[in-house]
Amino acid sequence: MKLKKRILESEALTSVLASVLCIAAGLLIGFIVLLIISPSDAPDGILTILKNFFAFPSEAAQKKYLGNTLVKSAPLLMCSLSVLFCYKTGLFNIGVAGQYTLGAGAALFAALQWGLPWYLCLLIAAAAGSLFGALVGVLKAYRNVNEVISGIMLNWISLYSVNMLLGKVKETTSPYTESVADINSSALMPRLGSGELFYRNRYVTIAIPLAVLAAVVIWVILGKTVLGFELRATGLNRNAARYSGMKEKKNMIVSLAIGGLLAGLAAGFMFLSGYEQWSVTRTSLPPMGFNGIAAAFLGGLHPIGAVFSSYFIQHITSGGSYLSKTVYPAQMADLISSIIIYLCGFVLFFKMHLSAVRARKQKNGPDANAVSDDTAGKEGDDE
Repeated sequence: MKLKKRILESEALTSVLASVLCIAAGLLIGFIVLLIISPSDAPDGILTILKNFFAFPSEAAQKKYLGNTLVKSAPLLMCSLSVLFCYKTGLFNIGVAGQYTLGAGAALFAALQWGLPWYLCLLIAAAAGSLFGALVGVLKAYRNVNEVISGIMLNWISLYSVNMLLGKVKETTSPYTESVADINSSALMPRLGSGELFYRNRYVTIAIPLAVLAAVVIWVILGKTVLGFELRATGLNRNAARYSGMKEKKNMIVSLAIGGLLAGLAAGFMFLSGYEQWSVTRTSLPPMGFNGIAAAFLGGLHPIGAVFSSYFIQHITSGGSYLSKTVYPAQMADLISSIIIYLCGFVLFFKMHLSAVRARKQKNGPDANAVSDDTAGKEGDDE
């Protein structure tokens, strides 16, 4: 009975319930939008989004598109880890999109221009993202520039810098960079395995288990190491951290540098798989970085929760792209996904509300009545 009570009162259960509420609300609103456009096709439409690759009749197609979902989930997980790591240390890394962009530029340039192998390209991508993250940290630590403001500004600097850099390695007949597989196959990350799923989809690489391993490492760093304790303590109160002998400026820079490193690795996981090519004419930041914010909050700001939330967000995003184009406009998939991702930002709101409800129940529960009876008994004895 006591174990059941502890489970019901745990923060983990509150986080899960808050995430489920956000998902349910997002799907409900998405279903209403589908009903407005075509009531008869709405049930099939929402099922297509939820089923994703299961919507395909053949097993081969299901495995192929499952692989595509996994390929995109790995960088999304890394971006969510970047956001939650900085958030746990008291910083909001909204510059993750720019750090991801810079990592993509560094990885592709190293692969296509310098002909380096995949592991060196990955390290260069991580270093590039870490450099931009550290720059935000320096501005925060030494000039008290809000990391949100500097992060947003550097996002756009990174985008147009990468466009100019990768203009040197783009195809002559298109705005896209050259194919890594055609120019430098050694820059492609190794496949995950030789099974049927992995054989049919060459984009499924070791990036997937590496991303999960990164989540475990971040969980250990934050909760089990002195470094994690100092970073979190600095985020909670930098003045108290300084008073206790911690180097608060260094800790802020290290936090954002690690966040940038994770975002740079995310870009390396994506573009060194060969799945995507960069367009040097793009004028918008990759959505992967911003989706990472939603994945971090949907996962309850926990590294292990981020594994599941990142896959879920990518699952519904990919599923939305399979909606019938003859019934729904092409933008419908992005709209439905955006609604759900937007509501993921309210996880903390739902979590606070559920915690407040739980606190009221505890206050008005049987234990409270027992305390009242004991108090009344003591007052009677005094009389």
